[in-house]
Parts: sequence; C-alpha cells; structure tokens
Amino acid sequence: MSRALLRKTLLCLGLGVSTSLSPLASHAVEKIRLASTIWAGYGPLYVADKLDLYKEHGLKVELQFFSDPGLVVPALASKAVDGATLTYDQVIGAVAKGHKHKVVMPIDYSNGGDAVVAQKGIASIRELVGKKVGYAPLSPPEFLLSYALKSNGMSEKDIQAININPDAVPGAMASGSLAAGVTWEPNVSRVVAMGGGERYHVLYSSKDAPGLITDVLVFDEALVAKRGKAIEALIKGYLAGLEYMHTHPEQSAAIVAEVLGVSAQEATEQMQGVYNMPLAEMGLNFEESDATTSFYGSGRVIAELMLESGQIPALPDIGSTFDSRFIDALTQ
Repeated sequence: MSRALLRKTLLCLGLGVSTSLSPLASHAVEKIRLASTIWAGYGPLYVADKLDLYKEHGLKVELQFFSDPGLVVPALASKAVDGATLTYDQVIGAVAKGHKHKVVMPIDYSNGGDAVVAQKGIASIRELVGKKVGYAPLSPPEFLLSYALKSNGMSEKDIQAININPDAVPGAMASGSLAAGVTWEPNVSRVVAMGGGERYHVLYSSKDAPGLITDVLVFDEALVAKRGKAIEALIKGYLAGLEYMHTHPEQSAAIVAEVLGVSAQEATEQMQGVYNMPLAEMGLNFEESDATTSFYGSGRVIAELMLESGQIPALPDIGSTFDSRFIDALTQ
C-alpha cells in the first residue's frame, strides 16, 4: 500500500481559479467531503481535523472513512464525495479508464508500512514459487507484490494467488493457510509478532521501493476548476497539521492513535513506516524524472505492471494525472 501530500501565484490556465492564496472569506465557509481510508500516513489530516486547522481558511472538511479502498474511486467518480485520498496506482487505473481525476498534492509514501510477510523458512521472493500467497487484487498489496516478483524475474503466474482482504492476512497466516501474505500496518506488525516473533518475518517491503506506493490528494478535474479556493484551503490546513506534528509529536500521536484505534505508542510505530514529505520536497513529485519519487518515474512502472496484468486497457499520459498549480503556488 504507498505514498506522498502537498506543493507561484496560482496559475489560472483558463480555469477561473484565483491567483491569490488568501483565505476564504470568513462569512463564506465551504465544506469539502473527503473520502479516505484509515492509514498512518494521513496523520496530518487527522490532526488538522481534530484541531480544526481549516477554520481560519474558511473551510470545513468532512472526513468519510471507507473500510474497503476499492470503493473510494467509485465514490469519487459518482460525486458522492468531493475529493479523496488515494494511492497513486488507483489514480493511474482510474485515468487509464477515462476518469478525469487530478492529483493536487502528494501526501506520503510508504516506507515499510506495506509488506510481504512470510513464514521464516522462506528467505527470498524467489522461494515463493508454487506457494500460496494472499493479497487483494487491484490494490497496493498486489502492486507491491507484482513489483517484487518482476524485480526477481518472476510474475504472479509463478505463485498460487489467493484473493484475500489485507485485514484478513494475519488470521490466514496464523491458521497456516498461507505461506505468505501482502498487507499493510498495523497488520504487518501483528503477523511478525505472532508466535513470539519466531514464525514470520518481513520478506519484502515498501522500503525496498521508496516512492512506489504514494498516497495522494485527488479531485475531479471539473471540481478543481470550480473550487480552487477550497482546495487551496484544504492544502493549507494539511500543512498546518503536518507542522503541528513536528512541533507536538506526543499530542499528535494521541490524536492519530484515536483514529487508528491503537495506543499512542503503536501509532508512533506505524507512522515510522511512512514518510510525509515536507512542502519543500513536494514539487519533486511533479518533475519529469525516472526516480520513483516522481510521478513520471513511479507512474511508468505502475502503469506498465497494470497493463501487463490486464488491469488497464492502455498506458495513460502521466502528465494528465496531476495538476501542480497549488503546490507550485506555495513553493514560490
């Protein structure tokens, strides 16, 4: 599962967006309905929500949590929500199928928070040949596994693929029905801890492919054109939340823990598996580069894997998947 959040005077580009970054008028409070899953990398959003850091920008953000990541894209496409937090591979898939979704800010990238966990007797990805491996199709777990397999000269045809929700991986591993599973935190830690830490280990994680699984803030192209001020307010609130996390780590851990449903210590541990890039680094995601920290670099890898597996009909234009105007404005 993956990940990155935030990036001259706003570029109008004929879309009718104001060129100022001034807060929304206090008498005209807007609301944004934001679809999201529960993930440690979204900590700045949780902090901004709890402390109402959007208020000074005239914005109210209503977080709507989805237990199934696969339902977030349909919710955005149907306009049941205004925006969403997605993994970048979800954006690639949606754009390739005709949706006009735009990444306006990278949130975080997975830095060990997503992983292939396996029985300790399995020492390498190559040793998964012929074994039962559980993962959710069309999800960050499948993408991470596909990348790991391809990096080792393999494909999903070399394993016994078992369709399973990432949250069900710990139970399946404990029962012995899987040799390996692909999931995210806190499930990764739960699996590794089973049997006193003697039965399972992390075989491959997002640390081995930094930037490959990136979380992003996404809106439909039409909404970007109509509600630019609200989007800039949301980004400013997120940045304030990120800053608060740096200056008040203990208080922030308690806030994030409440959303994750874990202790503050566990929340802190989970957040170590993700990297929330500062504003100064966000622009790198929009620069054309082969690096996986660039949407161009990671996007090509993602799209090629998805095309090979039949998940998308054709390779999308990577430049059409994002709109960098907001981050450009904030970094000038």
